[in-house]
Amino acid sequence: MTKKIIVAIDGFSSCGKSTMAKQLARDVGYIYIDSGAMYRAVALYCMRQGWITNDDMDIKSIESQIHTVQLKFVLNDTGYAEIYLNGENVESAIRTLEVSNGASRVSTLPAVRKELVRQQQQMGVEKGIVMDGRDIGTVVFPDAELKVFLTASPEIRAQRRMEELIQKGEQVSFEDVLANVKERDYRDQTRKMSPLKKAEDAVLIDNSLMTLREQQKVLMELFEQRVAALTEVRD
Repeated sequence: MTKKIIVAIDGFSSCGKSTMAKQLARDVGYIYIDSGAMYRAVALYCMRQGWITNDDMDIKSIESQIHTVQLKFVLNDTGYAEIYLNGENVESAIRTLEVSNGASRVSTLPAVRKELVRQQQQMGVEKGIVMDGRDIGTVVFPDAELKVFLTASPEIRAQRRMEELIQKGEQVSFEDVLANVKERDYRDQTRKMSPLKKAEDAVLIDNSLMTLREQQKVLMELFEQRVAALTEVRD
């Protein structure tokens, strides 16, 4: 019997982690969990409550109420998982630049990270999952059987992000998106709790000049090699 594993994909913002993770999960019949979407959903909830504004963040309210945020992923008709916030599908609502900024800010709060890590670990009890984020291989699942760390240049990531936002009807400039990418990089790498960093046993992939097909091929090969090795040891 083929052994089920946990695949942890970490890396910088707009590296295409979610795209790679979603496709791998679909190809191998695993459940995809977008940890970044979870932080975005929390940010959206806090923004709706007025706890996050352009100038301020009500940390006390967020920390005292984070336990009321319940998140889950539900497969849609195409086989991809969409995130639900307290029973509401917010997959589209969380994909704006404003919510992205909010997610970067709220993710620095220890109470928020602690609660979401708890929910993420619960989702992975049965294994057979692909999860992407910033600290999956280092904090959430340090014993994950396959760990990947994605990187690409800030300029290429900003271009990808800008094209994605424009397709969704948002009017944004390359300069603003690049500034957002760099700001998120700084926050992610310098926060006190669970900073973004490559796990020692993670495979580094720089996809700056790689096509989606090339990325998926590399990831699938890594997955198959790892599963085969573990299944052989078990047998």
